[in-house]
Amino acid sequence: MDNRLFRDAMGKFATGVTVILTELDGEQHGMTANAFMSVSLDPKLVVISIKEDARMLQKIEESNQFSVNILSAEQEDISKTFAGQIKDQQVYFDRLAGMPVIPDSLAQVACEVSSTYVEGDHTLFIGKVKDIAVKDGNPLLFYSGKYSHLKEFADV
Repeated sequence: MDNRLFRDAMGKFATGVTVILTELDGEQHGMTANAFMSVSLDPKLVVISIKEDARMLQKIEESNQFSVNILSAEQEDISKTFAGQIKDQQVYFDRLAGMPVIPDSLAQVACEVSSTYVEGDHTLFIGKVKDIAVKDGNPLLFYSGKYSHLKEFADV
């Protein structure tokens, strides 16, 4: 099967947009990702998927912790910054359970790595949730290779 066909098919699944952060020696490292999901309620676990050639892979392996920041519709520039599409933009961080997090994200999830699995060209990190912060707002979405936003729907 053709790689482009596979990517196009997977792009038909609308996802939220996250920034994954970790910290090593007092320095924050991050990347934009949409490969994130909840795994378990008891214990509270999530999974992120990082490509084998991503700089972030080694950072998470060394720190053994990460945060997932679910971005709001107003945070497209932050997503682009951590995707390397916007250069030299200053980003500020809050802290949650000792981890850096993106202020004003819809959800901030601080995790410690519980398990690691190498599958294909990605590593899956299972994170045990240490703390969560949540706020209201509309999510930033990604669909067919582009950013998208929810439209407001009238009550039916």
